[in-house]
Amino acid sequence: MVGVDIAPQPRYPWEFVQAEAIQFLLTYGHRFDLIHASPPCQLYSKTQRIMQNSHPDLLGPTRDALRAIGVPWVIENVMGAEAEMRDPVLLCGAYFGLDTYRHRLFEPGGWELKTPDHPEHVRRQTKMGRRRKPDEMGIYVGNFIGVEDARRDLGVPWMSREGIRECIPPAYTEYVGNAFLEQL
Repeated sequence: MVGVDIAPQPRYPWEFVQAEAIQFLLTYGHRFDLIHASPPCQLYSKTQRIMQNSHPDLLGPTRDALRAIGVPWVIENVMGAEAEMRDPVLLCGAYFGLDTYRHRLFEPGGWELKTPDHPEHVRRQTKMGRRRKPDEMGIYVGNFIGVEDARRDLGVPWMSREGIRECIPPAYTEYVGNAFLEQL
C-alpha cells in the first residue's frame, strides 16, 4: 500500500510518496493491482460552499487517468460529488460499527463493488462544536471538538485534526479491498 499526495504527510503510517497524484498514476499506476483514489473533495463539500472558496475539479481528470492506466480502481468522494460520479456505492460508518455516519461515495472501475445495506440512522448526531456524547454519532468536520474521540471513532490514531476532517475511515477502505479480493 502506497499513499501519494502533493503535500507532505508526516503522520501517514504506510509507504508514502510526495508527488502530484495524477502524474504519479500515469507514470507508475500500471504497477499496482488496485488503485484507490481520493481526489480533493472541497469543490463538492458543504463546508467549502458556505465559505465560497474556489477549488479545482480533480474528480474527472483522476477518472480519466485511471481509465488510461487500465488497472482496476475506485474513486472516493463526498456526497456532494454524487452527480459527477458514475453509479457510486454509498458507505456509512454505522455499517462498520463506527460512532459516526460519515457518508462517502465509492465509484469502482473495472470491477464491481456491491452496496451494503445502509443501516437506519437511529442515533442523534452531535451538534457542531460540541464533544460527542456516548449515545450520539460524531461529526468531525471543520473546527470540531474531541480529536482523541475522533481518532478512536474513525479508527485513525495517527491523524491530526486536519487529517481527520478529510479522512476516509480505514474500515471503508478495508471493505473495498476485501470486496476486490473476493472477485480475483
